[in-house]
Amino acid sequence: MHIALPELHEPVTLILDSEHGISDQDYFAFCEANPDLRLERTSRGEIVIVPPAGGESDFRCSRTNYQLVGWAIRDGRGEGFTTSVEFLLPDGSALSPDAAWVSKARLASLSKAERRQFLRVVPEFVVEVMSPADRLAAARSKMQNWMANGVELGWLSDGDAETVWVYRQGQEARELTGITRLAGEGPMEGFVLELEDIWKGL
Repeated sequence: MHIALPELHEPVTLILDSEHGISDQDYFAFCEANPDLRLERTSRGEIVIVPPAGGESDFRCSRTNYQLVGWAIRDGRGEGFTTSVEFLLPDGSALSPDAAWVSKARLASLSKAERRQFLRVVPEFVVEVMSPADRLAAARSKMQNWMANGVELGWLSDGDAETVWVYRQGQEARELTGITRLAGEGPMEGFVLELEDIWKGL
């Protein structure tokens, strides 16, 4: 099924089957049929169409990913992923982070064929980068969903406010404002995100 929509400025939710939701196979086929759309799926089976990022938001995502992927290559214990990846989570949702890291031990549980589709694995670490159109409540809800599915460490970054919310398993989110670098912990021990250019933006 191909979807034609007007220009998007906010997420749009589609409900294709309100009683049963949509299976992983049908969802993957739906995504393949609509390659120009950025899609996610809620735990209730609703499909969310996410508007494309603006220039500054993409710049901030790219700077974050550049640092994360470079560190992952040097560190060697896992792989860094960017915005185009999607993870199938235990609660049935399918989410794309702005950046993520998955240990090689977790990736080893997937076959080669499974690695070529959406990844049925929970990343140890995710980053969400807010765009000007994002609402804080919705962004925080998505971070809570990541954590509820087993993510160990999450960062929600708001470049305009120069603020990061740090999420850890079993703890309240911690708000950090006015910092210029942020050090990882737990699975991300050794990773440091330099924030000055990210805060500056384009």
